[in-house]
Amino acid sequence: MEISREQILHIANLANLELTENEIEKYSLQLQDILSFANTISNAPTESLDITIGTNEKKNVFRKDEIKVFEDNETLLQNAPSKEQNMFKIPKVI
Repeated sequence: MEISREQILHIANLANLELTENEIEKYSLQLQDILSFANTISNAPTESLDITIGTNEKKNVFRKDEIKVFEDNETLLQNAPSKEQNMFKIPKVI
C-alpha cells in the first residue's frame, strides 16, 4: 500500500505534529513498511490452525487465603524506616 505525502500530513495534523520534509519522507517509508507487514500477516494462511485465545492453556489459579503467623517480627522490622507498636509506620495518605 502506497502512503501519500498528504496522508502523512493528515496523520501529523491529527497528532498535532509539525514535521520537516525529512521526517515526512522517513515516516512515509516507515508507515509503508508497517502496512506491508500488516498486509502480510493479514494474508497468512490460518485455515488449518486451531482457534486460541492466549499463548498457552493455563488459567488463573487462586489459592486459599490463609492467615499465617510470622514468628520473627524483629528481623522483619529492623529495616523499617519507622515503626510503631510492632508495625511499619507510614506517612498518612489522604
